Amino acid sequence: MGTEHPLVEAVIPLLERIGAELVPVAQRRAGDVPLVWDGVEVAAVRLPGPDLTTALERLILEIEGELGGSLDSLDRPAKQRAVRMLEERGAFTLRGAVEGVAAALGVTRFTVYNYLNRDTG
Repeated sequence: MGTEHPLVEAVIPLLERIGAELVPVAQRRAGDVPLVWDGVEVAAVRLPGPDLTTALERLILEIEGELGGSLDSLDRPAKQRAVRMLEERGAFTLRGAVEGVAAALGVTRFTVYNYLNRDTG
């Protein structure tokens, strides 16, 4: 969008984290959220759709960013930690999450279930 307005610059990390898109005012559609600064609309935010696969992918990307690498490249303790983090964030309430997480980790569904059932006390 060219030279960024301070409000736009401030929200870009949030938009990236939630998978939202920044759109110019001229391209704003119904349902987009206007970003207003001193009474002037400077941009709009297009929120991601309700696609649950995308939600799981975003959670996995978030965890990969926090752990510093793709889930399949992590050692076993880090993979276990990743599963705990995903569980804390509600990933396993999404349909097909165990299969998706197993694929991202490079392990079997059985292994993911073992990680979920592991006593972390």
